[in-house]
Amino acid sequence: MLNIAAKLGRKILNFFAEFGQIVQLLIRILRYFPRIIKDRRIVLEQMSIVGTNSLPLVILIGSFTGAIAALQATNLFDKFNLIGIAKPFLGSSIATVVFTELTPVLTALVIAGRVGGAMAAQLGTMKVTEQIDALEMMAIDKDRFLGMPRAIAALIMMPILVVFSNVVALFGGYILTAIKFDFSYYEFFESVHRFFEIKEIVIGLSKSFIFGGVTALIGVHVGFSTTGGAEGVGNSTVRAFTLSASAILIIDALFGYLIN
Repeated sequence: MLNIAAKLGRKILNFFAEFGQIVQLLIRILRYFPRIIKDRRIVLEQMSIVGTNSLPLVILIGSFTGAIAALQATNLFDKFNLIGIAKPFLGSSIATVVFTELTPVLTALVIAGRVGGAMAAQLGTMKVTEQIDALEMMAIDKDRFLGMPRAIAALIMMPILVVFSNVVALFGGYILTAIKFDFSYYEFFESVHRFFEIKEIVIGLSKSFIFGGVTALIGVHVGFSTTGGAEGVGNSTVRAFTLSASAILIIDALFGYLIN
């Protein structure tokens, strides 16, 4: 029993120690935000990696997200023979869940897997091959040269990717309802327009902004902490995604609790 308590205590202490290290990394990176214009070349390069290269996957995920949301909503109403009653509200209900929950979270999880893991792998490789030590010997701060551009890129590009995902998700939902229940374009989007609230977009984009920052911070932190050669790089890649995905879901739950 004492051994279990000791192991649990060590896990808790390790969690808070690592959380403190991530907060310290955030503070160090924030110091270099005024250098965005001067370091715009590397920032734009990272924005291309996070945003442009991820766009096809995000669009694919978004289209099926909208279709699945529409499928579940229509199946529920159809089960109780309420499609006729729910028709004027169906488009808006799909839009609400897409804008506030589905696309921000699923897009963030996709980026955590694709970009967060890649950041950890790239920086981890640089760490175990002593490239980061070489940068420090040349008086180049790793937080400025490697951390800040990745954090800025994720903060900027994640909301933009979510906007694209929102658009294709709405059209995905419309296509499914049109095929399955013969909804017209006007019926679906008039419902969205009639009950649309700007706060739905604001909530989704606020979440995605935080998700982007958390994903980048965890990826950079795990990459900088990598040890153990090639095996350590592989472990860091998996760990970065695991921590990012867990953080995204926890933050989303806190958002839902605090806002509602």
